[in-house]
Amino acid sequence: MRTTNKYIAVAVGLGLVTLSACGSSSDSAGGDSKTVTLVSHDSWAVSKSVIAAFEKESGYKVKVLEDGDAGQAVNKAILTKDNPQGDVFFGVDNTLLSRALENDLFQSYEPKGSDLILPEYRVDQDKHRVTPIDTGDICVNYDKAYFSEHKLAPPTSFDDLIKPEYKNLLVTENASTSSPGLGFLLGTAAEYGDGGTSRSSEAESGGGWQDYWEKLKANGVKVVDGWEQAYNEEFSGSAGGKQAKADRPLVVSYASSPPAEVIYADPKPASAPTGVATGTCFRQVEYAGLLSNARNTEGGKALLDFMLTTTFQDDMPLNMFVYPVREGAQVPEEFTKYGPQAEDPETMDPAKIADNRDDWVKSWTSLVLK
Repeated sequence: MRTTNKYIAVAVGLGLVTLSACGSSSDSAGGDSKTVTLVSHDSWAVSKSVIAAFEKESGYKVKVLEDGDAGQAVNKAILTKDNPQGDVFFGVDNTLLSRALENDLFQSYEPKGSDLILPEYRVDQDKHRVTPIDTGDICVNYDKAYFSEHKLAPPTSFDDLIKPEYKNLLVTENASTSSPGLGFLLGTAAEYGDGGTSRSSEAESGGGWQDYWEKLKANGVKVVDGWEQAYNEEFSGSAGGKQAKADRPLVVSYASSPPAEVIYADPKPASAPTGVATGTCFRQVEYAGLLSNARNTEGGKALLDFMLTTTFQDDMPLNMFVYPVREGAQVPEEFTKYGPQAEDPETMDPAKIADNRDDWVKSWTSLVLK
């Protein structure tokens, strides 16, 4: 079970919050022109054969530094931008993109194959400081066995989560420390607005997302620091949760979490033990960029080019449990069967996120954690 949990922890989350910086600025940003260093969050995972293919094609050796949750990794990259740990940064998402761009974290580079990126994921088209690499949906997951045993229909929307029958069932991540936690907050802001507007005609929360979160808090939502704790320790539907006898059958995770539960189970179940409340999803996009003061800019450019090839894009789903952004990239059958993308996820313009994120997180913290 420990091995299974390890794989799930690596694969399911786009933004884990385990703090485990690897390497230091003195040894990771060395001047070896034949080594290209990638800095990322802890969810980075790619097949050895794929990295070997790049190294053979390009002549560069890849060094990877994993540095905690996406938020932590971005903040550290900004603090060290004058003497960066590496050449390429992967893992800044649409919830944190403006912070990276405003701090001049990246230099301009348009990788080969950029014209094949699906149009809805393209950003920064005038300067090309970041390149979309993958996408996924942050959604509430539910434990099928719990709802079957209690003869209770699982929730399907944000509105459902504040109903009495779901009291004390949901665990989510801290919006100030976790990217899925922040994505869930942004999803509620996209749904209910910032004071009275709502995308849903059935919404009962007339005071915007703040009013919604007051109701969610009153309904017993539990908040923990990060995804790994929420999913593997608190969620009764996960392999780790079953082992820990967790008691929360609802968790903020990803639409791609159910296929992970199938793929890494031994023996494999006939169907996923978890499901997705499709009306609670927020679309997340991850980007990579060439760091402003990269020592090996040519190696960094070659790596960014490679990350848009079908070799890399086809490899991502079963390693990082995300969807490719390149036209024609292949999605494995397990994804279409157990974890399809949300048909109508909440989205938000990066500029709106930039204008409101910090204030919303402060308000959320005062409202929910105090």
